[in-house]
Amino acid sequence: MKMIFFDIDGTLIGEGTQTLAESTEKAINRARENGHICMVNTGRTWRLVGGWLPARAEFDGYLLGCGTMARYHERILWHHSFSKEQSGRILEALDRYGIDFLLEGSEENYIKKLTEFRSGLFRREMEVRRYREYQAREEVYGRFDKLLLYAEEQERVESFRQEFARELDFIDREAGFWEVMPMGCSKGRAMERLADTLGIPMADTVAIGDSSNDLEMLRCAGTGIAMGNATAAVRAMADYVTTDVTEDGIRNALDWLGVL
Repeated sequence: MKMIFFDIDGTLIGEGTQTLAESTEKAINRARENGHICMVNTGRTWRLVGGWLPARAEFDGYLLGCGTMARYHERILWHHSFSKEQSGRILEALDRYGIDFLLEGSEENYIKKLTEFRSGLFRREMEVRRYREYQAREEVYGRFDKLLLYAEEQERVESFRQEFARELDFIDREAGFWEVMPMGCSKGRAMERLADTLGIPMADTVAIGDSSNDLEMLRCAGTGIAMGNATAAVRAMADYVTTDVTEDGIRNALDWLGVL
């Protein structure tokens, strides 16, 4: 039996879509019918997954927010959020360093008022996504699990990283963007924790991904598979490179793995 972990964006779905290819859905169903455990492992929180993905395909569970939450057969195994006290210190420092941010929670995502963003690029991104603007800062304390940061001047983020080096983990998403989680939370660590809970050897785990926040997932897995559209770093780490997400990449990956 294999336990297979799928990233979402660029892996299960293509850019700008929320639709799984028919070949992807059929391959996942066949793998599960053959006794393998199929898990989503994503940087998205439940807020951006629960409303649509379960209706598109059946999975055994979800690792969410870069490991901040685990759901297995509808049961929440763990959920890590920032405390109210820590939330306050984080937001104060982000303002002090002039860093734009999105606060990502399991129930809601929060941004400042659009007019308060320093970067026009980040403002336009948030306008497209239309996340909730919070009015009172206290409203969001203790209600978010991770952050997306952006700064055109990277020294601003570096100062923030140094201040919170013992509390937060950072993933460089390139081009000025960073994902930030509570210390010890990551896609790879979540895989290890779930495998230990279910009594499954890590040698029997498989990770399929495409971008920088999938690197640790592939590093920890017994077998790592990169999508054909994956970054060079992900492709270099993988045991196998399948075709693009839009070219039956998941079906071809699971066929190569021998689980269909």
